[in-house]
Amino acid sequence: MNLQVPAIFLIFIFSIPSSTATAGVDAISRLIQIQDRERAPPSVQEAAARGVLLRLLPSHSSSFHFRIVSKEYLSILLSLLWPTKQCGGEYCFVIKNHPSLAIPGDSQILIEGTTGVDIVSGLHWYLKHWCGSHISWDKTGGSQLFSVPNAGILPRVHHAAGVSVQRPIPWSYYQNAVTSSYSFAWWDWERWEKEIDWMALQGVNLPLAFTGQEAIWQKVFQLDLGLDSQADFILNLQEKFNMSISDLDDFFGGPAFLAWSRMGNLHGWGGPLPQSWFDQQLILQKKILARMYELGMTPVLPAFSGNVPAALKFIFPSAKITRLGNWFSVKNDLKWCCTYLLDATDSLFIEIGRAFIEKQLQEYGRTSHIYNCDTFDENTPPIDDPEYISSLGAAIFKGMQSGDDDAVWLMQGWLFSYDPFWRPPQMKALLHSVPVGKLVVLDLFAEVGVGMSMEGIEQNPIVYDLMSEMAFQHKKIDVKAWVDMYSTRRYGQRLPLIQEGWNVLYHTIYNCTDGAYDKNRDVIVAFPDVDPSLISVQHDRSHHYDKPSGTIIKEITDQFDRPHLWYSTSEVIYALELFITSGDELSRSNTYRYDLVDLTRQVLAKYANELFFKVIEAYKSHDVHGMTLLSQRFLNLVEDLDTLLACHDGFLLGPWLQSAKQLAQDEEQERQFEWNSRTQITMWFDNTKEEASLLRDYGNKYWSGLLHDYYGPRAAIYFKYLRESLEISENFKLIEWRREWIKLTNEWQKSRNIFPVESKGDALNTSRWLFNKYLNMTNPEAKLLQEY
Repeated sequence: MNLQVPAIFLIFIFSIPSSTATAGVDAISRLIQIQDRERAPPSVQEAAARGVLLRLLPSHSSSFHFRIVSKEYLSILLSLLWPTKQCGGEYCFVIKNHPSLAIPGDSQILIEGTTGVDIVSGLHWYLKHWCGSHISWDKTGGSQLFSVPNAGILPRVHHAAGVSVQRPIPWSYYQNAVTSSYSFAWWDWERWEKEIDWMALQGVNLPLAFTGQEAIWQKVFQLDLGLDSQADFILNLQEKFNMSISDLDDFFGGPAFLAWSRMGNLHGWGGPLPQSWFDQQLILQKKILARMYELGMTPVLPAFSGNVPAALKFIFPSAKITRLGNWFSVKNDLKWCCTYLLDATDSLFIEIGRAFIEKQLQEYGRTSHIYNCDTFDENTPPIDDPEYISSLGAAIFKGMQSGDDDAVWLMQGWLFSYDPFWRPPQMKALLHSVPVGKLVVLDLFAEVGVGMSMEGIEQNPIVYDLMSEMAFQHKKIDVKAWVDMYSTRRYGQRLPLIQEGWNVLYHTIYNCTDGAYDKNRDVIVAFPDVDPSLISVQHDRSHHYDKPSGTIIKEITDQFDRPHLWYSTSEVIYALELFITSGDELSRSNTYRYDLVDLTRQVLAKYANELFFKVIEAYKSHDVHGMTLLSQRFLNLVEDLDTLLACHDGFLLGPWLQSAKQLAQDEEQERQFEWNSRTQITMWFDNTKEEASLLRDYGNKYWSGLLHDYYGPRAAIYFKYLRESLEISENFKLIEWRREWIKLTNEWQKSRNIFPVESKGDALNTSRWLFNKYLNMTNPEAKLLQEY
């Protein structure tokens, strides 16, 4: 249950005249009209929707019929059928019994919609609300479809005219600028096809499409003699650049770090990219875009933000190029940090922006006219003059517009929340630098709205299920009732104890209202790099560590993000007990097994936090025996958790590493790609022998193999120095601990040992065993662990 609860996002709102607001709405309306005209033909979208059905539920391929209809047609039709309920010229779908093909004893469903995505959303809506099914990622338990009746006996729609569902707003956004690296880094077409199917089923129609952009940049910055004669402008520009492969090697990051390379946070780290990667990813992007367009989606392509290769300084020595500041590198190492920004006032800026857009159009054949560009994402602008900020924004948009007359700029609002640089004058300068209706800002911390901007996926399926449904809801949802239905759909049957368990989770884990950020920095996956003397313990010995710990850090340091607890653990333990009690009835359900492992992991992770602080308490009391005993129990718990996680495919390290290696063309690439994958989930950017990178443990991965092979050994090193400190009555050797921990990290990242790619063990029996061992107070061993 690694839920990242949205924090409060403060926005400065500048007064906008009503006429300006109207102009903005009109501009977006014109864009939507253009997109509607350019959308794939109805037959193509219908075929794409049938493809989703065939992959999802092939046994029912003849039970559903799809038809694309215009918004105007649906509006007229629905106004006749439901004078008070119509699409009003907006995007919607209608589910009804098929009027002509249904025969006695057979039930077939007709789904009409304005786009392929809307049709597929209608299919999901029917399966969800008529058949009680549930659709999730494979790693989070997969889809529960056995509740769908056999073909021919599907539930009929009782309303003679069918049921219509309209989108409250036209777009449902999906992804974050870094999702492409945290989750998508090693995906092939097979995995991407599943994701696009999932997007369509969830109603997503505005996804980022970032794959392969490095190949576009390579073509822009390098001389390409094979260019089409129609692209004279680009050819002339490239002849001016004529960068070599080595010039660009340092510009791109490695495959697992491209998101931060694209944002100008780093350069070269994890690279260089082999040519096969450029070629492979460009082919993949063309498949991704083709399928998105076939389904009627609006994929968002990248645009030029000003981030340029270092070689541009030498090719154009008079160009206005600034080196940006350090982004979390150790010792300000210029080998990896401090990227180059082309000044917006330089004539090259718009030329490069135009070349990049035109090259994408040339390669992909079409566009949806929406382009993402995140200026200064975790980088501070070199000048805070509002006029400079305004010129930068204007140049960015001009670069897009010069390549596409209908371009609209989409940007994340994260920079305004993250960096205090952005005060009202600077914010206003950027936001007002673009014509009205041509800039869309994503509020990543929005508490209401439609869209999902997570940094990583394949966790917390309940959150995504609810959020995707919001794309079609017009009224406030009764979340308690919704959660009751969710558990029935997810497991294919209604069990009162399970519903009670989910109700507890809804009021505890999924109900953080304290506004705190970053909820899940548990000790196991984010071990403290801090002298234990800085940790003061006021331990609460209440039963089942019911209240949040009284642990205090004497001073806040970058090395230790304290675990945050916003709920009563005893209530969540009770929920786990309910899940286990219902296990015999649900043990065959893959969705249940995923949730059981995840909930058990959540409970024991919080237990481990308390156990760690008991270790510190014993250390500060100079209790060598107690500290040694407790630290060993902590290490045993890590091993037990690794055994638990091995019981489900969604919690394995092996598939992440294997997917990286499978994209390699030779042994050298395999070694590089595996290093990338291991480094991203442990400690990355860079370190010295005695100073760890600030970018570590950020992925928060509770994966079997990672606990046994890395997190456990790391904790053991720390405990070793704790024990030695007591035994020789000296201060904790912080530098020695760091040196050994960093050495462990570097060696682990370079290692090549193999991890299982398939689960083993019984999730229910393992969860019962761990509950009895650690949480059951009638068990003497568990009671001893709690009372020590």
